[in-house]
Amino acid sequence: MPIYILYAMNWKATLITHKAEKRIAIYFEKSQVFNQRMKTFPDARWSYTLKTWHVPDTEENRLRFKIEAEPKKIHTIENLEQVRKFRNWLQSKRYSPNTIKTYTEALTCFLYFFKNKKVEEITNDDLIVFNNEYILKNNLSASYQNQIVNAIKLFYSTIQNKKIEMDSIHRPKRAKLLPNVLSKQEVKQILTAHVNLKHRVMLSLIYSCGLRRSELLNLKPADIDSNRNLIFIHQAKGRKDRIAPLSPKILEMLRDYYKGYKPKVWLFEGQIKGEKYSEKSLQSVLKFALEKTGIQKPVTLHWLRHSYATHLLETGTDLRYIQELLGHNSSKTTEIYTHVSTHNLQRIKSPFDDL
Repeated sequence: MPIYILYAMNWKATLITHKAEKRIAIYFEKSQVFNQRMKTFPDARWSYTLKTWHVPDTEENRLRFKIEAEPKKIHTIENLEQVRKFRNWLQSKRYSPNTIKTYTEALTCFLYFFKNKKVEEITNDDLIVFNNEYILKNNLSASYQNQIVNAIKLFYSTIQNKKIEMDSIHRPKRAKLLPNVLSKQEVKQILTAHVNLKHRVMLSLIYSCGLRRSELLNLKPADIDSNRNLIFIHQAKGRKDRIAPLSPKILEMLRDYYKGYKPKVWLFEGQIKGEKYSEKSLQSVLKFALEKTGIQKPVTLHWLRHSYATHLLETGTDLRYIQELLGHNSSKTTEIYTHVSTHNLQRIKSPFDDL
């Protein structure tokens, strides 16, 4: 997450790494004049991915676009030591690598912001300042703000043994968003779009068992119990194991796939035997299916999991079983699917029809 952002009139510049190169991105309101001006800079390029112009990260360009020399992420040895202690504590508690990375980076950002204060001197009032002068000023998301809050709260309650009451003043209210759900016809189109058997099986298994992307990619051949028609998902989100039933149809597909590909270590492997299929490649599999079907919705792999849960609910499956199948800790998480199920809503007759 970029920290050093300059706002000046209607444009801003920020340091980025794009395609393994250090660059300076320049964001501005749509302007033909500005576009023509950017074309005059040496090695200025337009990124269709980032939707912005970017130039080489040179001293000359830093001066031109008023980018300060990048300081160290941690200002003092003391703060660096605090982050190290926090990382060690997270590792000893067996937090996932992603959580450790997210929390330590969040704490690094927070301690840098208060680089002129000792860690133990930071108070609730400072959290309000941080919220306004960093989170809001840089237009960072509510989810990122929540990550910061979680990291700081955990750090102070464990490493510092000090309680900071931040929930009432610093944690943003979560937006109540409904899960995105596809119709059964749309799901069928996506799952049958590929000619490649491996690609069809991967997408079909996500939908038929309500798997997360990482859960699919971490599967091993031994996780498929064909005798009991079950699939074992090990150490999923929250470090929980669970099982899910395998339909006869997906089991038959898996048998054909196994005969054809003979995976060695992972159930789905990349081009090199023994190497796990990559997340990026899996996303490309879905992207190709969407292009072939012509579905214009911004479908993600997680939409298939949402659709699985909603379709189960619409066919009368009890919420308690759906909660177990999805691996949710709380029934409240699963209850959100009742708001997108159309089974009962379609029975309601509009008073407009009686006019």
